[in-house]
Amino acid sequence: MGQDQTKQQIEKGLHLYQSNQTEKALRVWMRVLEKSADPAGRFRVLGCLITAHAEMGRYKDMLKFAVVQIDTARELEDPDYLTESYLNLARSNEKLCEFQKTISYCKTCLNMQGTTVSLQLNGQVSLSMGNAFLGLSIFQKALECFEKALRYAHNNDDKMLECRVCCSLGNFYAQIKESMKIALQHGDRPLQALCLLCFADIHRSRKDVQTAIPRYDSSMSIMTEIGNRLGLIQVLLGVTKCWMIQKELDKALESIEKAQELAEGLGNKLGLLKLHCLCERIYRTKGQQRELRDHVVKFHECVEEMELYCGMCGESIGEKNNQLQALPCSHFFHLKCLQTDGTRGCPNCRRLSVKPGYV
Repeated sequence: MGQDQTKQQIEKGLHLYQSNQTEKALRVWMRVLEKSADPAGRFRVLGCLITAHAEMGRYKDMLKFAVVQIDTARELEDPDYLTESYLNLARSNEKLCEFQKTISYCKTCLNMQGTTVSLQLNGQVSLSMGNAFLGLSIFQKALECFEKALRYAHNNDDKMLECRVCCSLGNFYAQIKESMKIALQHGDRPLQALCLLCFADIHRSRKDVQTAIPRYDSSMSIMTEIGNRLGLIQVLLGVTKCWMIQKELDKALESIEKAQELAEGLGNKLGLLKLHCLCERIYRTKGQQRELRDHVVKFHECVEEMELYCGMCGESIGEKNNQLQALPCSHFFHLKCLQTDGTRGCPNCRRLSVKPGYV
């Protein structure tokens, strides 16, 4: 079966599927998969089969086709195809409650970004990773992923993705409510504080600042009572973002000042990095160039201290979606930089004259 016939048969299957003739559509697509010699066509028909089996709840079959699609993507040697196939593999494992595998495949997707088409999948990748973290009851990371997915949905006017994220947030909210109930029954104050923080973050992500602020206040009260200073930093970061949503920039700076004092006392560099980033946005909005430059410098000092930069090109890691390579020695590099280096081993270790880590 050639390229044109493959395309024609895929469209025929889609027409049948959209007409609720699911079994006939599946037979057409399976015939294409068996007879087509066109790798791109095979990739596309595998995508149709994956979607159909996902919607029918046949998750083991969904996984089976996702594995075949990965092999087809490797044959095509195209990063867009590879990213999409890893996303389908992640979604298949998510449906089968293999959450650790889901997170691993999602991270692979994010690390191989490089094209416009691949970047458009980021929202779906973040949603799938969030669902996996939620399945593992790692609530804070789940919410961070859902917030990213929601931003992608809003930025790209993707109503379907927005709907799916809102469904996941509803599930998230229900689990937090159950956790809060258990925490109250057992008098677990740390868990109560965490649940209140999660509730507040959910409302903030929905731009419902009026509901978020009282929950941040309640969480802050408990965090102060139990002496959780790291938790207080997280609360104050959330409060700061609320004031920024309402364009109350002076109040935002007051919250940042309190958080900065705590972060410096703890030596929490990641917290300081986030605070300098928020300050940079605030002072850019206010047009205060001297303060803006000051926080840009401090931001990059934190990046330097935390070694969040590529040891070859010198650019910071994490500001853009780039493929990364972690070496056994724990140093991180942009994959493209290592590929152009032409030598084995870690450039940082070579400069420090220690035993290098190998790729």
